[in-house]
Amino acid sequence: MSLGSDTPQARWRALTPYAVAALMAVVLVVVTVSRGGPSDAARDTLGGKQLKIMAPADPGGGWDATARAMQQALEGIVGRSEVYNVSGAGGTIGLSQFANFTGQSNQLMVTGLVMVGAIAANDPKVTLAKVTPIAELVNEEQLIAVPTDSPIQDVDDLRAAMEKDISKVAWAGGSAGGAEQILAGLVAKDLGEKPKDVNYIAHSGGGEAIATLLSRKDTVGVSSVSEFRPQVDAGKLRPIAVASAERVAQLKDVPTLKESGIDVEVTNWRGVVAPPGITTSQRQGLEDIVKKMTKTKAWGETLKREGWAPVVKVGPAADRFFASETTRVTAVVKELGIGKVG
Repeated sequence: MSLGSDTPQARWRALTPYAVAALMAVVLVVVTVSRGGPSDAARDTLGGKQLKIMAPADPGGGWDATARAMQQALEGIVGRSEVYNVSGAGGTIGLSQFANFTGQSNQLMVTGLVMVGAIAANDPKVTLAKVTPIAELVNEEQLIAVPTDSPIQDVDDLRAAMEKDISKVAWAGGSAGGAEQILAGLVAKDLGEKPKDVNYIAHSGGGEAIATLLSRKDTVGVSSVSEFRPQVDAGKLRPIAVASAERVAQLKDVPTLKESGIDVEVTNWRGVVAPPGITTSQRQGLEDIVKKMTKTKAWGETLKREGWAPVVKVGPAADRFFASETTRVTAVVKELGIGKVG
């Protein structure tokens, strides 16, 4: 060892690599915490609390997928958030619980056409009028499918089976009054059958509907493209038609109902609401958070992967949309004789 090896300068040179490493570790921790934390505006809107998002259905369905996609896309805006499920009755059980979170601006709930239909069909005490509209977010096309080994090969076969004995064609779908039952009823009506005679088997979520369809307990299933597509890709389900104006990009070979001679079009939509009793500034803050979310890379990737079409409406536009959908869907449900309003 040289005589100068124990000088202050030498000791500093020896420690420098470790000091730099320690400093970098601190920087990384600070960056990680900052990246995962909410912005000041988001923190104020949420009242310093963690954002919670209710999916009012079982895991695995469209509402659950939407909530978890939101959770991922919101991470850089609000930090960590929690997604939880409350299933049953087309989302109305979750809605009744959610309406009790008065003034809690850190709560959001996914909703959509299915819930509007379930409310119209079941006439629950709590309706969407009890909560605060925040945004319409996406539209999603509905897909009609059968098990791969089903004798029903296409819409013509489905039409023939329904005309022969409509009661023997069991439709698997979501909750009563939802987009799926409305679609089944409109198909029957277009074929000259009575919508009330449709043998519709309601399920609490898309996962349950798929299970009964694959077990051959039901004849035909209807759900969103994103819910059925994994089973289609796996070769377990055969898609026979989409209920959209045009063919969907993910299933270009599948015709629309109109192409197949049935003049029916039903598009599902999903959005989010906040509890009652939040302030105007809290509502605007939540709207800003959601609008920022829809511009993130993660949200864009979800739209592309799931085939969801963005239709972002907030503020007065969201109010008008929720009100008009309630009026429209209630009229359709009544016409189809679904639930208590029939």
